Amino acid sequence: MENKKQNIELADVFSQHATTFLSAHTLSSTQQKAFEDIVKCRTSELGGHVEKCNHCGYIRQSYNSCRNRHCPKCQFVKKEQWVDKLVANLPPVKHFHVVFTIPALLHKLFYINQAKAYSLLMQAAGQTLTQCAKKQYSGIQIGAVSILHTWGQTLVYHPHVHMIVPAGGLSEDQTEWISTGNKFFLPVKVLSQVFRGIMCRMIENSCSVNEIKMPEGLTDFRTLKSQCYLKKWVVYCEKPFSNSDRLIHYLGNYTHRVAISNNRIVSHENDVVRFSIKDYKAAGMRKHIDLDANEFIRRFLQHVLPGGFCKIRYFGFLALRNMNESLGICFELIAAASYLPSLSGLCALDVWRTITGRDPIKCPKCAVGILQSHSAPPLLIT
Repeated sequence: MENKKQNIELADVFSQHATTFLSAHTLSSTQQKAFEDIVKCRTSELGGHVEKCNHCGYIRQSYNSCRNRHCPKCQFVKKEQWVDKLVANLPPVKHFHVVFTIPALLHKLFYINQAKAYSLLMQAAGQTLTQCAKKQYSGIQIGAVSILHTWGQTLVYHPHVHMIVPAGGLSEDQTEWISTGNKFFLPVKVLSQVFRGIMCRMIENSCSVNEIKMPEGLTDFRTLKSQCYLKKWVVYCEKPFSNSDRLIHYLGNYTHRVAISNNRIVSHENDVVRFSIKDYKAAGMRKHIDLDANEFIRRFLQHVLPGGFCKIRYFGFLALRNMNESLGICFELIAAASYLPSLSGLCALDVWRTITGRDPIKCPKCAVGILQSHSAPPLLIT
């Protein structure tokens, strides 16, 4: 589980190198807050309470979570509830996984304009899908869920958008569900070219009204634009998920993920952090990579999103403004058994029990009593 105590945690690396790293780097307010929250998460700094077994008297200290969305120990319950609700709202058909990636030459521009550039990236990906689908399937209205990621396996800066796309959509008059097939959605070469054109046009328009700042040494977007058209843009389309269980597993792994989870950190010795990666060039083989601790921290913090930025967005009939009407029509036309949410209305404890099969307030010592919260004496929270 993501929030189980690991031998080495991100917080350990942060706390041990806080002085040297912070003295050498200037952080944004959101990066600073994320850094501090991760270090303090589930420690006495955030307060807590004492739990006592009503049968054997066993006592356990529990500290509060930081709830920062970049903390690898938080968001577990929230993620499970969100995924459960989303899958219940997706049409009961197969779903494609489409990934939109920008070329490296745009990375600097994106990093210095994160909030605006990330929004444009997600809008361009959504517009590309809806525009190409309408041409390919004569006016079809599709739906999509997009999820922004900014990292690669080695924590390098790599902005890209993952999209879940139902294999079909509504006809123009909304009287028919049109299937796009199970093996083919849209030609990726066409998607790549359309995406490049839309993305470049959006950036150029934003530059013209000073919504985007150019990197040092560039006065306008024309130079970058010409280079962009010389590059091969990558849009990847994976075969559709065969059932809702696979889709749930995928969404659970991707939606609320942070740049690195604690269980990927293998060791932290002599100011070097070793962590595991998947080498996709070697069929996803697990390998280890070593980074200087300060470089490891720097790479992680560059993936802290701007405050208030929403990294999950919806398009087409899945857009929030369309869900009440269009989504209901989709379910009626498909007329197939759909996924029923199992976590709706449950409190955090009941969500945990449902997902893990364990009772978090059952005494771990006697396995009979229940742990009950008490106010913590000062000496216990030190």
